[in-house]
Amino acid sequence: MNNPETSMADRVPGLRRLCRIPGQMLGTNPFEGDCRPTRVPILFGSRSRPAFPFPHRWNYQRPIAILETYFHDADDAEGAGKHNRYMDAPGFPPVLVTRDPGVIRAILTATGDRDGQFDRDTLPSAGIARATGSDTLLFANGPFWRRQRKAAAAPFGKTALFQPEVFRGFAQTLSKTVGHRLEVFRQHLQENGCSSVQMAVEAEIKPLMLELLVACYFGAEIAYEDIRQEYVPAIERLIDHIVTDTVTNRFGIPTALLAGRFGKKSQIAADFAALDKLTDLVLEARGSGAGMWSHFKIDAQDEELRSNIKVFLAGALEATTSYATWTISHLARHTEAQERVFAELKSVDDYTPAAIREAKYFGYVMEETLRLTPSLYFLPRRATKQTWIETADGRRMQIPAGTHILLDVWHANRNEDFWGVDATGFRASEFAPERWEQLTQQKSSSKDQLHFGFGHGPRVCPGKHLGQLEVYLVVGAFVKLFRFTAASEDNTEKAGVSTKPQDGTLIDMTLRAAE
Repeated sequence: MNNPETSMADRVPGLRRLCRIPGQMLGTNPFEGDCRPTRVPILFGSRSRPAFPFPHRWNYQRPIAILETYFHDADDAEGAGKHNRYMDAPGFPPVLVTRDPGVIRAILTATGDRDGQFDRDTLPSAGIARATGSDTLLFANGPFWRRQRKAAAAPFGKTALFQPEVFRGFAQTLSKTVGHRLEVFRQHLQENGCSSVQMAVEAEIKPLMLELLVACYFGAEIAYEDIRQEYVPAIERLIDHIVTDTVTNRFGIPTALLAGRFGKKSQIAADFAALDKLTDLVLEARGSGAGMWSHFKIDAQDEELRSNIKVFLAGALEATTSYATWTISHLARHTEAQERVFAELKSVDDYTPAAIREAKYFGYVMEETLRLTPSLYFLPRRATKQTWIETADGRRMQIPAGTHILLDVWHANRNEDFWGVDATGFRASEFAPERWEQLTQQKSSSKDQLHFGFGHGPRVCPGKHLGQLEVYLVVGAFVKLFRFTAASEDNTEKAGVSTKPQDGTLIDMTLRAAE
């Protein structure tokens, strides 16, 4: 990455925007290099394109369609513009959207707090900041972010989490709750005189994930029924509010004022109170060093941690629920893969890191889930200066200062050029765990096949290893207990903070022990 000397326009954003208006009006491409993007029409594109190329009040609940708009009719294009597109509205910074894995990797690698590096673009998370505070690992940029990232490294690291005793603690909690829910399931079958039931299992997965997080990771003592009936519904409603607030609250009105418009007993106020209460319970466990608190080497008062705890409770719940429900959803539509996973896990009674490593095909299933249906479907960045990037294969692009960058992981992972038959042996749009088996046998370099499921580079998701641990345990237990098939062949996504199956993971379930 090479940064030219900063100009006056770079130092004064308002002046920079003013200087760019003539070129914007003329349609001049502000990018340079041999992989420069091509422009997307703002209002007058093809009538068949999915949406306008920007979020507004009537389309913000379809973010993947907005991203898809940038690449509408692009598959037949030639050159770098096939995978790199930009929007340039007069008076505003340009927006670059890329589905090119080489460009995505170059920008993620060049993200940091040093002069001229890319920052995380805070615009898409404005609603989160208003709801939880701006002093969080998610929202912060620059040196403040780096200090927080360093503090989070030890408790979220693989060394701390991938220990036999940690796995067993999570597994014991899971076993207790699953045993209770299994009895409810058996009673339902008995009362209805049937051997199978149709259920949208996202509603079962989410409380399990939150329990593992608060009870095992943070060591808080909270009844499962309270998690299921009070805290999960409150967090779900708050996440919906955050997504809406990011798009519709352009003037940044504080959430507390919005909540107060309808009095203290409004639903949103009650939901924020529930999240505060849950945060209090988590922080209470800090004093005893329960869970993983002993690994937090940070000298900070509880109040200084509140915003990060809130973001983590909501964000980790979203990400792990997404990961687990997509895995179950795919296995429900690929019963041969499901049975192969069962064959690997049926004799595993003691979940340890070693046991998980031995279940190689299960690992391929998890990798394929992250590739085809990542929870983090785009990664936002912002160019702090006019900056050159260079891909691993030597292509270069100059990105103007102030550019908003959307790294479109969802469409990069589904493009035939990068993940199709020629590259991996299987169609990119196909769920094929064998893809990873073949790549392993070919000893394909991991640098050549990045799916960015947890991000990449300095701002890789800090909860990556915790998410892997939880999802391995929950999905593993589910496959061992049930044989399941999808209620519908369609596997459409819904997207907000994360992606999930549109149908809530609706499946027909049969107890394996009852067969």
